[in-house]
Amino acid sequence: MGNQKGSGMDSQTVRNKHQEFLFPCVANYYEEPVVLAEAEGCYAKDLEGREYLDFFGGILTVGLGHRHPRIIEAVTEQMNQLGHTSSLYPTENVVQVAEHLARITPGDLKKSFFTNSGTEADETAVLLAKLHTGSSEIIALRHGYAGRSQLALNLTGHAPWRLISASMPGIRHAPAPYCYRCPMGLEYPSCGIKCAQDLEELIRTETCGKPAAFIAEPIQGVGGFITPPPEYFQIAVGIVRNYGGLFICDEVQTGFGRTGEKWFGIEHWGVEPDIMTMAKAIANGMPVGATIAKEEIANSFTGMTISTFGGNPVTMAATEATLDVMEEEDVPTRAFERGKQLRDRLDEMKETYPFVGDVRGKGLMLGMEIVEDPTTKEPSPKKTVAIMEAAKRNGLLIGKGGLYGNVLRITPPMLISESDIAAGADKLQAALAEV
Repeated sequence: MGNQKGSGMDSQTVRNKHQEFLFPCVANYYEEPVVLAEAEGCYAKDLEGREYLDFFGGILTVGLGHRHPRIIEAVTEQMNQLGHTSSLYPTENVVQVAEHLARITPGDLKKSFFTNSGTEADETAVLLAKLHTGSSEIIALRHGYAGRSQLALNLTGHAPWRLISASMPGIRHAPAPYCYRCPMGLEYPSCGIKCAQDLEELIRTETCGKPAAFIAEPIQGVGGFITPPPEYFQIAVGIVRNYGGLFICDEVQTGFGRTGEKWFGIEHWGVEPDIMTMAKAIANGMPVGATIAKEEIANSFTGMTISTFGGNPVTMAATEATLDVMEEEDVPTRAFERGKQLRDRLDEMKETYPFVGDVRGKGLMLGMEIVEDPTTKEPSPKKTVAIMEAAKRNGLLIGKGGLYGNVLRITPPMLISESDIAAGADKLQAALAEV
């Protein structure tokens, strides 16, 4: 990593100014937040030069690692040619990215609309579903997360994230496939996947019987990496389609090889989406959101709209370079192999430390649910925070999530080496031992 150029502020000055000049909702991790100053690959440094192994990657965004040279080169070259157009003008790289996405996404997904974030991608998908079906009701999942706009907040199934008391009409929340904390008090597989079967009654009792769409993440990200059983999506999507609804698959966190073996998370469940949303790792840190749909569905969106920054030449150059590197490096296979290595270590930790109630996820999208007691499963958010603080002291950055704030989210860059996985696992184990 090179020398950091800045204003000469130290970390405490930055923390003080952050508190003074930013909204209080812009909360940071840790009692004493880390002020990151530079990064390369899987490592980041703070203003004082302390190095951390980054096992969260800007919330699963830096999929190829920090400062990947191919992305830097592509962005620099594009800025020297054409920096901005808006969606009013076609460009070579926007159609190249759209064609690339049509090639690697599952099923018959073909036409794309580009925005700046996962929130906008989900908003676009919901609007498109309503335009195509002529219906207005949307089914989402409890524990799901869709972003920070008013619609996205209402789609979200977490009280702490919803912020507003006035709910938007036409949104219904189905039970999440949260096997560790089954909302119906059942156990898999004897449950008969009741959480999915319940969609039938939900549609018949809480909607007009003609939902526009069912939106779901293959693995719930903010929800704490809740991973559905193998049969879940076949049943749930089948029911929704029987009533004329579309399936919107939110791949903002699970997409682009993150879950291992497959390019997109939903492919593990053998269901082809009608609409798919993407962001985060799609451009390795550049602000890009994408909504891709089947051609006949996309063609329903004929009214006037515009995106000033969506699909701009610079972010599209970053996207195309990211996708090229992902294919060249076979990221899905790498995430599977390194994910297996990491999962084996996490499973060992679960056997050693009783407060690790559950380990779940796929590929390099792995979660550890922290509890007070494995029998009662009482969530332990305080212990979760203590583990994160201990990990920080050991030079490891990880995330957290879940309705109760008690799930460690572990998502290193997908080009990470075998030795760095081992080093990160050692640091996490040391943190667990401290607690």
